Amino acid sequence: MTNRFLVTVGLLISVLGCNGDKPPLDNPSQGTIVVAADESFHPLVTQLTSAYSGIYPNTHFKIVFKPEQEAINMMLHDSARLVFATRTLKPNERAMLDQRKIKGATEKIATDGVALIINKANSDSLVTMNELSQIFSGKIKQWSQLKGGNQTGPITLVFDNNNSSNLEFVLNKFNTKDVRNLRIYTTRSNKEVIDFVRKNPSALGFIGVNWISDSDEPLSVELAQDLHVMGVSPKDNPLKRDDYFQPFQEDLGMQRYPLRRPVYILSRETHPGLGGGLINYIARDAGSLIIRKLGLWPRIPYDRVINLTK
Repeated sequence: MTNRFLVTVGLLISVLGCNGDKPPLDNPSQGTIVVAADESFHPLVTQLTSAYSGIYPNTHFKIVFKPEQEAINMMLHDSARLVFATRTLKPNERAMLDQRKIKGATEKIATDGVALIINKANSDSLVTMNELSQIFSGKIKQWSQLKGGNQTGPITLVFDNNNSSNLEFVLNKFNTKDVRNLRIYTTRSNKEVIDFVRKNPSALGFIGVNWISDSDEPLSVELAQDLHVMGVSPKDNPLKRDDYFQPFQEDLGMQRYPLRRPVYILSRETHPGLGGGLINYIARDAGSLIIRKLGLWPRIPYDRVINLTK
């Protein structure tokens, strides 16, 4: 009996010792996870994760900014728990999670817009979708070819990265398959796109609107200086200024701005962890106030109750 008792105690100690070697699972109020995101969402992701960690000090987010496809690949290969992206998973990507029996989650959190920015010296601040289509087909190459244009020189299209969500979105929007005949210049970030446009009157830059739409953020205000944000019309022959729309909150929410796009969070979480906590905070809690503050349109508005007393 004594030997059997000692063996049993030894096995229990061994099991407990093995379990003790495993790090505890994260949960909505503590832990560390990796979050990947396209660089065009830098202000959005930074503010949302910082606000969440302010509420739960024991939570930590390691944020990695990559071109959208690379960010999604990180999540698929278990190098990131969450991804902020402009699209859902493709069938072949979904199959990779299915093979590992990971259900995951997809949550739309906002409507975003790709902003078209030009140099302050360029007064051609209005453009139609038809004109943009002709620019991306190579039929329009000069600023003087635009209706009412007074800027001279070739149109230089400026994007943040060869594989960015901004570039992919615009090319898909105008069904552009071949860019070899287009005057395209790529930088390394949305901020560098802004800097390039400031220095080049012939540039037409494409950025995520959250970089310049937060009037309470000093960096956002600074970046928006000395630029014009173009108004875009879905009509081929707009007759008045009201036929053009900009990528700011009301025109995004009312679905008037034609270069709007969704913002999703993609998750590979397999337990009720920190990733799920962040998603709930953003989609169903006060996180939507931050989305609104950034000038985007939250999918689920945050209800604020105001009590009026005499």
